[in-house]
Amino acid sequence: MTTAETTHTWRAVASATGPADRAAAEEGVRLAYRLAGLPEPETVVWADSPREGASLVARLTAEGTAGRSVRDAVRTRPWATGRRQLFDRLGPDGWAEHWALTGAQLWDGLVMLTERIRTGLIEDLAVTAVASDAAAKATAAAEQSVRLTLLDAVLGQHDAAWLAAFDGQEGGEALAGIAAVARAAGWWWPYERTAVLCERPVALHLDEAGRLDRGDGPALAFPDGFALYAWRGMPVPAEFLDELTELTPRRIREEENAELRRVMLEHYGYDRYLKESDAAPVQRDETGVLWRLELEGDEPQVMVEVVNSTPEPDGTHRTYWLRVPPRTRTAREGVAWTFGLEEAEYAPMRQT
Repeated sequence: MTTAETTHTWRAVASATGPADRAAAEEGVRLAYRLAGLPEPETVVWADSPREGASLVARLTAEGTAGRSVRDAVRTRPWATGRRQLFDRLGPDGWAEHWALTGAQLWDGLVMLTERIRTGLIEDLAVTAVASDAAAKATAAAEQSVRLTLLDAVLGQHDAAWLAAFDGQEGGEALAGIAAVARAAGWWWPYERTAVLCERPVALHLDEAGRLDRGDGPALAFPDGFALYAWRGMPVPAEFLDELTELTPRRIREEENAELRRVMLEHYGYDRYLKESDAAPVQRDETGVLWRLELEGDEPQVMVEVVNSTPEPDGTHRTYWLRVPPRTRTAREGVAWTFGLEEAEYAPMRQT
């Protein structure tokens, strides 16, 4: 399998949804323990989401029935050994090139995704834990408890970036168990006597930048109902999405949260908002029209309205709206900025 094929395979693993292959995942867990020189776990327990998994782990560790965490032996040490062997064989330049073609292709997107899941878990579980106690100290203690539980987690399919780098490489044999679980399931927690495994998501929606993104439902959802809502990577309340289909310029202006107001504007359309708000242009020249929209508690939204000089097949000319930096003072400066140029440098022979 070529490097590109390997990376493509692990990209599919990272984004897989639907029921876990429980038999394959459990065999992977047992293999991971054996490769680490540990007895196989006495019990494998399944959870329908990382939220349920973390709650289950917290209970089992509090009861003392799971034993100590063996994450270091099962995941950290094999990873360190595999990386050292591969680095020694390829050298610094070879390792950098190999990583760029494999793990680096997946890394940024998976970091964003896993951090968002962690944040969602901490917020959800901490709130549940202190539902009857509004004290800040109780909330902080609950959050810290969840964070400590998450330190023992192995990320399963979301470890795909570094597993792609080691797949088929010398030293990667020690990671065979970890890789098998990743191909078949989601997050999991390895302890001496018990391993807790999680189902994969039932839904995952990402934008072209790899960020969680959905305007009509959860961007990430698990079988037990644990879900995350987001618009182009920004977390939003579930009920907020219901409003997007009924937005008005007045409702947008009245939104006090600057980030949510920005989401509203993106969904509604800056051009539509400008027109329906009776906004006035602040400058115009041969390149287009500069519009400036002042937003309370946020930086101004500045856009250039330009008309494509090349006609569409039906003879019409399409209008485009280019968002430019707030410092922009002329339409020409804004258009130049979109090409990475200063205003004085922008001298097109023909606009297209």
